[in-house]
Amino acid sequence: MDLVNAFLNIFAPIFTVTTFFVFFPAYLCFKSLHFFWRSIFSENVAGKVVVIAGASSGIGEHVAYEYGKRGAFLVIGARRENALREVAERAYLVGSPRAIPVPSDISKVEDCKTLIQEAINQFGRLDHLVMAAGVTPVSMFEDTFQVTNFAPAMDINFWGLAYATYFAAPYLRMTKGRIVVIASSASWLNAPRLSFYNASKAAVVSFFETLRTEFGSDIRITLVTPGLVESEMTKGKFLDKEGKMVVDQDMRDVVMSAIPIELVGRCAKAIVDGACRGDKYLTVPPWFRTTFFIKMMLPEATDWFNRWFSITEPGIPATEAISKKVVDLPGVKDILWPDSVRSPKIKAN
Repeated sequence: MDLVNAFLNIFAPIFTVTTFFVFFPAYLCFKSLHFFWRSIFSENVAGKVVVIAGASSGIGEHVAYEYGKRGAFLVIGARRENALREVAERAYLVGSPRAIPVPSDISKVEDCKTLIQEAINQFGRLDHLVMAAGVTPVSMFEDTFQVTNFAPAMDINFWGLAYATYFAAPYLRMTKGRIVVIASSASWLNAPRLSFYNASKAAVVSFFETLRTEFGSDIRITLVTPGLVESEMTKGKFLDKEGKMVVDQDMRDVVMSAIPIELVGRCAKAIVDGACRGDKYLTVPPWFRTTFFIKMMLPEATDWFNRWFSITEPGIPATEAISKKVVDLPGVKDILWPDSVRSPKIKAN
């Protein structure tokens, strides 16, 4: 066994690099042609049934409108009943034949079952399951008073998606349907103060990549890894170190810094386009995918930069971080952030 591993330690890298340079151009050409083909023969979702979890705000809300414009029947879920009903009404006005709000907490197994069952009871089928629910704890790991304060990150961001998928899978198999997972570029770009959020999103990506193999062609999966998108999170709504939901624009500036924030409507359109096109992976905006390769090729430099840019010395407030000072420079927010993010109107609950 030692000899085999010793041989592979030498041979495998050489074989991999050689194969990459020989076959990658042809593979890239095939991928381009396949993308062009899928774009022409994109799925028509008019009359199909779409369940969206986390639809009361942000990406989930605007994905509902985008499916509505295309004539899909909608069953939308979230905890905030009043906001959810307003989204359902607007989705109906933009073109959905019927949009049903189902107040639900995706971190609860029974609520996930109810959300899926409502679609089956009302329409008898399920074609797309979109999961956009999420919560963002923001704190240095050692600053929290109790580590369990951050349990909602896994309960909502990971387990909620697993619960909903479990109940939806039998019905999606019947229709050869699709799961659309809103993960995050945080799954590979490990920014400070987002340890539990980053971990939950990495778990989501790994989980659904495994399910893609298990489901095969019976249920297709689109994994979406957005960069920064106009949402409650980019407006400063976080779980703080005490596990309380707060709105803190100063800490938002420390974490987000001078990174362009994509308009949520444009992001939602790209997501639904990608799902209908049959994309396996989608990053919005597309340029943010470069951060994956930077992290892969320069991990030490990436870690050093994140620490230098975003973390202050002990005893110095987080708001003194370089990341905060950069975004506070005159005109930076005006250039990089939408109006709704620069002057947000948002409540903690």
